[in-house]
Amino acid sequence: MKKPARRAGAAVRGAAPPELRLEHAPMSDIIDALAGGQVTATALTKAYLARIAACDRAGPALNAVRALNPDALTIAGKLDGIRPSARRPLAGVPILLKDNIATSDQQPTTAGSLALDGARARRDATVVKLLRKAGAVILGKANLTEFANMLAIEMPAGYSSLGGQVKNPYAPALMGDHDIPLVSPGGSSAGSAVAVAAGLSAASIGTETSGSLLYPASMNGLVTVKPTVGLISRAGIVPIAHSQDTAGPMTRTVRDAAMLLNVLAAQDPRDPATERQKRPADYTAGLSRDAMRGARIGVPSDPTDPLNDRYYGKLQPGWAKVMTDAIKVLEDLGAVIVRANIPTRGWLGGPGTGMAVLNRNPLSSNKGNPTGSPIVFLYELKHGLNLYLKDWATNTDIKTMADVIAFNAAHAQTALRFGQDLFLAADLTRGDLSEREYKSARAMDLLAARTRGMDAYMNQHKLDAVLFPGSSGCVISAKAGYPSVMVPAGFISGAGDKETPDYPLGITFAGRAWSEHKLLRLAYAYEQASNMRKPPPGLPAL
Repeated sequence: MKKPARRAGAAVRGAAPPELRLEHAPMSDIIDALAGGQVTATALTKAYLARIAACDRAGPALNAVRALNPDALTIAGKLDGIRPSARRPLAGVPILLKDNIATSDQQPTTAGSLALDGARARRDATVVKLLRKAGAVILGKANLTEFANMLAIEMPAGYSSLGGQVKNPYAPALMGDHDIPLVSPGGSSAGSAVAVAAGLSAASIGTETSGSLLYPASMNGLVTVKPTVGLISRAGIVPIAHSQDTAGPMTRTVRDAAMLLNVLAAQDPRDPATERQKRPADYTAGLSRDAMRGARIGVPSDPTDPLNDRYYGKLQPGWAKVMTDAIKVLEDLGAVIVRANIPTRGWLGGPGTGMAVLNRNPLSSNKGNPTGSPIVFLYELKHGLNLYLKDWATNTDIKTMADVIAFNAAHAQTALRFGQDLFLAADLTRGDLSEREYKSARAMDLLAARTRGMDAYMNQHKLDAVLFPGSSGCVISAKAGYPSVMVPAGFISGAGDKETPDYPLGITFAGRAWSEHKLLRLAYAYEQASNMRKPPPGLPAL
């Protein structure tokens, strides 16, 4: 990076050096600029705050940031004399957190719920402790789908009663019925993704139970890692289902994601799942274009078995072209492409793993009809949420899921735009995970997705990774508890029968437990060869 002529002046003005364009700059470049003294933590923080004011609060009003950390500039000021190092690799780097990740500072942790407006946390979530220890500036909390999309059937991605609607930065002005974006911002980590795509922070942290990192990363042209369950501690994160919940990074490049994984992947006595953790010393080691050479990549598609060609057989033309082009890049890099269907895809979600929930969403065209929902999610939701409210939440009268339901019912005009049918169904469970149907459903999830799904498929074909279009493989990997890495692959357009501007589509490399390092290396090779990420057009430059 070229050194600016007036480095000190840039710091005084509170602006990033002119060649460090925040809407484009990878986190690694930002760290290099901080380490070289080309910019200060205060200057970076002020620049991001200015961009949030211009793009999130005004201009296209993306609404990705629910609340700013009132201590951000103070924290940055204390880090101005500290440059990134092996001990503090993120010193001065501004990062946003999804608003279901607890912080013990002045910031509320709300999960986007009016019922938890103003609620604080007794202590930092483990991921927040690790970020602070690494020197990150916690810039604020990102908006999300309320309760990570487990409050109501058909709640729009990125909507919460407290934070409103997040917009996709590639088509922020296109709104459909009921003011729902025509181009979705993605899953429940929508705010975390939109913020990074629009250059509102150097990186962000989101969470996923099934698709909530992968889907928004795909829709916003980002890299994410949905880790093996247990690689990153969930302690202090408002839960859905402990069997599948995890946190993960949202970044502009694969290297950035690997750098954050170095910080976040740590054992934690507060999360027993981390006891089994396996990780390398450095996730950035071995990132090279040569990593793809000789790798066996499974493409779960078999045109001779069209009824079971679930992932590729019915792709729309735009999707099909992106995938064809991506596979060609992989072949040119020396990958061995293995085409074969995953045999159990047809019965994932059964038998005995789903239950009918009455759709009470007042804006749904399917209102009054039963809708399938995963048993594991509903049963673990009540158990986990009640524990979080008991052990972590403070400055709130809400102590149980039943309290949330009662609050929402009492404030239905503002709190229940899309209803709360999933919470109503979950609250009917015992909340102690003792029911036989729950235990059976979890066992069947593992049998279908892990034993007879990913394990059998990868063993049979001796695969290094499985390639999925967009986030379409999120369910099988999430149920298995296995990792996925998303990387930008191209652009598509259209939403239903409506025309739209081009917006991103990613590809997912999925693999076995603890294979994040291998998947990152494969994703890096593809990223460097394809170079498909482009920032959203039309956003004001600062």
